[in-house]
Amino acid sequence: MKKLQRTSLLIMLSITVCATVLYAVSAAVTGTFQPAAVGKIETAGPKKPPKPPDVAEEKQVKKKTIHSVTISAAGDVTIGTDENFPYMFSFPYEVKKNGYAHFGKHIRGIFDKDDLTIVNLETTLTTAKVKAVKKFRFKGAPDYAQILTLSGMDAVNLANNHTRDYLRQGYEDTIKTLKKYRIAYFGYDNKYIAGINSIPVGLLGYEGWENTQKLRRTIMADIAELRRRGTQVIIVSFHWGVERSHYPNAVQKALGRHAINQGADLVLGHHPHVMQGIEQYRGKYIVYSLGNFMFGGNRNPSDKDTFIFQQTFYVQNGKLSDKKEIRLIPALISSVKERNNYQPLPLEGAEAKRVLSRLKKYTNHLGKFDWSVLK
Repeated sequence: MKKLQRTSLLIMLSITVCATVLYAVSAAVTGTFQPAAVGKIETAGPKKPPKPPDVAEEKQVKKKTIHSVTISAAGDVTIGTDENFPYMFSFPYEVKKNGYAHFGKHIRGIFDKDDLTIVNLETTLTTAKVKAVKKFRFKGAPDYAQILTLSGMDAVNLANNHTRDYLRQGYEDTIKTLKKYRIAYFGYDNKYIAGINSIPVGLLGYEGWENTQKLRRTIMADIAELRRRGTQVIIVSFHWGVERSHYPNAVQKALGRHAINQGADLVLGHHPHVMQGIEQYRGKYIVYSLGNFMFGGNRNPSDKDTFIFQQTFYVQNGKLSDKKEIRLIPALISSVKERNNYQPLPLEGAEAKRVLSRLKKYTNHLGKFDWSVLK
């Protein structure tokens, strides 16, 4: 079980860290994560050159230098509710009725087979009472963090419009809780780097409401910082777009492409609460909206379709390969039709084809897409 048996280090980086420090160790977790390599140098060598390998030996050597990492990404995870919502069929209602393991029952098997699972945590985990002045304020009990681990979720984006619903205390409590339960987090000033299967993977997160020069410079600087630290796969997460729109707006396109231009290897999007298409840009993918996933912010949304995006990255001889391998897993955000029980359900058969057909429609609207890369 990849999530619960890890014994390596998760490395959390903040842009405020002194430039002379390579990695600040945030917490110890269990799993296949390995600390990113930081320049090990071998100085001793053989006294005489070894004999050249024959063809078979050479192929074997090359094969051994190939490493891969499989990333899963899903959308909005709100393990909580607004206190003004009715209790019946709310997220806390389901917790009390079914327990923490209920929510990830159908997805845990998928996430246990990848190397890193990323979601957007769109709530606070706090007991704070003072709320922001806004329409919706989401909060879950700190113990709800166990739902993330029991569902196989490894890393959460905090750069969204709900992690400060209970102001500074709520945000700080959320980070404290994530550390307690050994869940990686990123977004805003928090950078995350982990060595996975000998591949340094970095995560960045932003709110992307406007295409400002300040934000563009921040993205450029953050990606450059991760590259200087030896990160080979960089994933950028954006909270952006228009709610219930199936097509990205100009700001999303500009920021997503800017991130790729600056060196990001994958861009993930969320906030619209519905699926948007995937753009293939300069050989990389921009997933404009993953939609809802485990969403306690609505007891019965009209659109329950969603999907899990998976990509496997390959590094050969220390260089990221151009090989493309993605998988789209259609799902529903609820395992019952009449309401939301916050238990995502992967689909098969006709229902899977229906959701994939919708996703392909939104994707083809963005331009040419090579569907042959699907696993």
